[in-house]
Amino acid sequence: MIKYRLICKHCEISFDSWFSSSKEYERLKKKKFLNCHICNSLNIEKTLMSPSIFMSKDNSKMDKKIQKYKETEKIILKYQEFIRKNFDYVGANFAYEARSIHYNNKKTSKGIYGLITKKDLKELKEEGIKTKVIPCIKNTKN
Repeated sequence: MIKYRLICKHCEISFDSWFSSSKEYERLKKKKFLNCHICNSLNIEKTLMSPSIFMSKDNSKMDKKIQKYKETEKIILKYQEFIRKNFDYVGANFAYEARSIHYNNKKTSKGIYGLITKKDLKELKEEGIKTKVIPCIKNTKN
């Protein structure tokens, strides 16, 4: 198994992913199976990543990190479920819809959520439009 740090060239988010081999990474990229989990772009590239080196046989620190990750993942999944139930999904039109609500005093019964680039997020902030970024992860448990 090999772990790569990947970056989306569209929204500039970075994330880690595991592959069975470097050839498997190349095969998936060639078949366009690698995409950004935020903006769904196929423009994904490998970046530099430092290797993890374990100096001791004591894995308790790693176990604690894994447990913390799992707890954080549960919290994020709960947030995502709440957002799906209580907000309207606007997809890639998030910046447009946020401006429409802000500038036109458009009344909505629900908040909105969707996809946004870092550039659009920065512009909304400069315009005084409040937003929150919540990481999106796939629920791999059925």
